[in-house]
Amino acid sequence: MSVHSNLAPVLRDPRDTAFMTSYLDSLTLVERLHRLLLDVIKDEFERVGVIEINAVQALLLFNVGENEVTAGELKSRGYYQGSNVSYNLKKLVEAGYMHHKRCQIDRRSVRVRLTDKGRRIRDIVDKLFSSHAAGMLSRGVLDQSGIDDITMSLRRIERYWTDQIRYIY
Repeated sequence: MSVHSNLAPVLRDPRDTAFMTSYLDSLTLVERLHRLLLDVIKDEFERVGVIEINAVQALLLFNVGENEVTAGELKSRGYYQGSNVSYNLKKLVEAGYMHHKRCQIDRRSVRVRLTDKGRRIRDIVDKLFSSHAAGMLSRGVLDQSGIDDITMSLRRIERYWTDQIRYIY
């Protein structure tokens, strides 16, 4: 029996109950996949001998890429929560993975970009993800259509949740 099985009886129509159960299972899976992704990145970093930063910070470097961004931009893009991104950006600047400078327009804002050291970390994550993509294709885990379906479904959920935040409250 599932952890959330006691929630489904609130719905009256059996089809709604089945949908609710599947929806809650998918939410659990999304959470678990995110934690697993961080574990996969951590394991790769241990394998290549990078121990100075954690998986969240490595993923942040990957997401920044070649851009110059503020913490607010990363937060508004939905990558991170505010205090989490500020803390990790500070640590990455202190460790030499990112450059930072005050924004010319808004002096309160700090813009960050990767250093060469940060780009090396981003490249490790990029190679890891490329290897995963090739492995999934070659082993038949997913094909182009399958990954497109997953992405489209997740984008629809993202849009629904975004609309809930913007227009319901």
